[in-house]
Amino acid sequence: MITLRRNAAFLILTALALTFAGIVWFAMPHDREVTSLGVLLFKLVPFVLATEAIAQLDPEQAKKWRLHLVVPLCFLVYFCYFVPKIFFYAEVHPTLYYNILTLTPFLILTFVFSFRIGAGAAHLVRRMSYAMILLMLSGLEDLAYLTVNDHTDPAYATIPEVWEWASHITVFIGHAPSKYEAYAFIAVHVVLVLFVLFAPTRWFTPVARVFGRGQAGSAGRSASTGSTGSTDASEGASEGADTAAKTHPTAVG
Repeated sequence: MITLRRNAAFLILTALALTFAGIVWFAMPHDREVTSLGVLLFKLVPFVLATEAIAQLDPEQAKKWRLHLVVPLCFLVYFCYFVPKIFFYAEVHPTLYYNILTLTPFLILTFVFSFRIGAGAAHLVRRMSYAMILLMLSGLEDLAYLTVNDHTDPAYATIPEVWEWASHITVFIGHAPSKYEAYAFIAVHVVLVLFVLFAPTRWFTPVARVFGRGQAGSAGRSASTGSTGSTDASEGASEGADTAAKTHPTAVG
């Protein structure tokens, strides 16, 4: 019972993440287009909750629960679900696109989960996870699609003046972006990514306390978890909390 209480934040956030992911996957249409800003933000909720759950996870407790087995399980989901879907829908672009939209945040969460159970600091879990989802939403992939491929379609031989397909940008600015507006959107996201990765940890303390359990919880866990506890305790000293807190996908890049 003590173990469950000590890990309540992780367990509750995990349950909420799975619940909202189920709503997004089973109750919402699998549209390639982003229909509104509200839909975009709602689809990000499972990702935020999952990121916070991973950040709240105690690496020592993860060892006891053998949560390292989640990593090969994630690989099986990728290899036995997403890979067959990609091959099957290779010629059906909207369905293929939606599967890639789902796969990308899934991979991000797998990366940061692996980092956390290897005793990576909670605040670095958040930094990496939110930085990668910002890159996904930035429009970089759209630009890369136009520049790294040898296009035979004259419409894409040069970068189009208006990016009609970029609905994840449209919902923010209210109209299909010109290429220069898209460049600005990308640049803003890259700046945000750099901020998330390199800004002083103390700047995120107010946000950290939203999900964090406070220094009292951190001290108790530090005493019971040895080196892992001291890792998060030192993080807590800089953030003001042991496990701080700090963003599905709608469009790849």
